[in-house]
Amino acid sequence: MTMIEKTVHFTSLGCSKNLVDSQVMLGRLYDKGFRVEENPELAEAIIVNTCAFIESAKDESIQTIIKMAEIKSDETALVVSGCLAQRYPVELEKEFPEVDLFIGTGEYHKVYQLLEARKEGSLEKKSFVEIPKYIHTEFDSRVSTTPSYMAWLKVSEGCDRKCTFCIIPSLRGQLRSRSVESLIVETKRLIAQGVGEINLISQDLSSYGADLGEDQNLVSLIEAFESIENLKWVRLFYHYPDELSDEVIAALKASTKVVHYLDMPVQHINTQILKRMNRKITSEKMKERIAELKKSLPDIVLRSSVIVGFPGETPEQFLELCKFVKEVQFDHLGVFKYSDEEGTPAYRLPDKNSQDVIDERFDEIYKIQKQVVHQKNQSWVGKTVEVLVEGEHPETELLISGRHYGQAPDIDGQVMINDTHGHSLKSGDFIKVKITEAFEYDLVGEYLVPSL
Repeated sequence: MTMIEKTVHFTSLGCSKNLVDSQVMLGRLYDKGFRVEENPELAEAIIVNTCAFIESAKDESIQTIIKMAEIKSDETALVVSGCLAQRYPVELEKEFPEVDLFIGTGEYHKVYQLLEARKEGSLEKKSFVEIPKYIHTEFDSRVSTTPSYMAWLKVSEGCDRKCTFCIIPSLRGQLRSRSVESLIVETKRLIAQGVGEINLISQDLSSYGADLGEDQNLVSLIEAFESIENLKWVRLFYHYPDELSDEVIAALKASTKVVHYLDMPVQHINTQILKRMNRKITSEKMKERIAELKKSLPDIVLRSSVIVGFPGETPEQFLELCKFVKEVQFDHLGVFKYSDEEGTPAYRLPDKNSQDVIDERFDEIYKIQKQVVHQKNQSWVGKTVEVLVEGEHPETELLISGRHYGQAPDIDGQVMINDTHGHSLKSGDFIKVKITEAFEYDLVGEYLVPSL
């Protein structure tokens, strides 16, 4: 096969934040005339933007690198970027001599210059991994790789928290926030391109703007969204419970743009375990904040995450977590098995739980949450909800897929529309749907045709 010049094959692994970095890299390359090539064997450059958060993510990244290394020709530039490159630059360079460039999480904006320097033979090294300081702005080109009606908006990069189990601060650097003005400019541009749904992401949304001046915070950003015409939904991800102030709750309640959905990682409920995790909140305060949120916003949809099997977690502390999950009734819950990651303080903690215990606790929490979700989904039956149409269901042309405000893209369930009354529904439409059935994670409903 003949390689096509100015083409790139891209694989983005891991979270939505990593996906935004990939889109910015593509934007840099598009500005220089590159285009995406679906077949990696034909591409001039192959880029694998990796994840290295936990063991399973590292394994997926490594397997993808191996696959692409087997495919590439001598002329093809194989680039490994992202968290794995940031975490293990020396080891990867030794293990994968087939890789031409390693680019860290703070150097991805240099992708074109580095590819050109490699082509010219002027590179003196393969790895470009420094302390991450860069964050893109509204002035950076970005190529959308998501459906045209939705977008991820990264409001900040890095994290100043020091959770003992988390490697992210080492991989992403200190908190770096974009200004409210920068985010509003980019949002308006996305809306002009046909986006109706904006999902705010960062490593720590609750600390957004802490590194900037006054009026640069989440409340100010929420209020600024109100002036944007044709913006339908804004959804908030990764807001820590200790920073869930009355002002943030009030801003959510007052907003006509920010939907009543909040991703709020709790990780545990036992105060001793929270302290070992270096989380800045007690069990009592956590419960109080959640209660206040639900009181102020009765229709709030809560997504959270918990870790089972943390070092030192006793059977009694695990039962406390089980009881909490039953009582709070999160609409969506990510359950993670504790992963012993070198380079984190938790790696050095004593009293490790065995993998068998961790697996058993995972299964127990998963079973509890499955029952919670079943009950929560049944409560939607009979309600009329606004749904964002995503298109024909991938498994059958008889169904149309969509999501209501409480269903985030990629990670939550869907609304399956089984009766359109003969009307054609387009991706990106916001329509009214009456929910008629509830399954394990998805809902079923009929399109309510607007009356003339």
